Amino acid sequence: MTLSEEDYIKAIYHLGKGENTTVSTNAMAEKVAAKPSSVTDMVKKLSEKGVVNYKPYRGVNLTEYGQKIALSLIRKHRLWEVFLVEKLDFSWDEVHVVAEQLEHIKSDKLVDQLERHLGFPQVDPHGDPIPSKEGVFKKAIKKLLCDVPVGASGTCVGVKDSSPPFLKFLDKHKIALGDTIYVRDKEEFDGSYIIQIKTHTIHISYLIASNLYLKIAE
Repeated sequence: MTLSEEDYIKAIYHLGKGENTTVSTNAMAEKVAAKPSSVTDMVKKLSEKGVVNYKPYRGVNLTEYGQKIALSLIRKHRLWEVFLVEKLDFSWDEVHVVAEQLEHIKSDKLVDQLERHLGFPQVDPHGDPIPSKEGVFKKAIKKLLCDVPVGASGTCVGVKDSSPPFLKFLDKHKIALGDTIYVRDKEEFDGSYIIQIKTHTIHISYLIASNLYLKIAE
């Protein structure tokens, strides 16, 4: 597989939300920033290689072989993100672009040794689960903060938006994975929230609340 083909495979997986649903070529074109005609050409090529099932005007989904490739890429990407944060002191808003390059390394031995060196981590710096070598990962039971009722608390376990501006916002306001967040109040007018982390109180917008995942305390 070429780097471009691998990028398409991973894009199809993410657009299908890991459930292998059919994805339109228009959605693919938007995801990879390419012309629909270019996407169609690539999808036909991947179909010939047995990576995708493609039906003109209906869309595309991954074959079992394609899913294995996608999960392998995701495993490598997320392991490299852990390595960059834990061992090289990258901030969590910097790692994605670098990991996008490192995920294409073909050496299985290197990735296996990397995983062992890191102590077999279960999640990446953004809280996303890391697939095992067999392509299996545990799906965390989590809720978006905007779906958590006032008076409840939970542990911050991930982010829906992993863009640098959002992650920098979290760093600025000292919101990090592992923090216990208590939902103190919600404003009816604009849907914003007042949350408490340790001893400090923060006022956040609905947009922020809709991009933070919590594991609810039982």
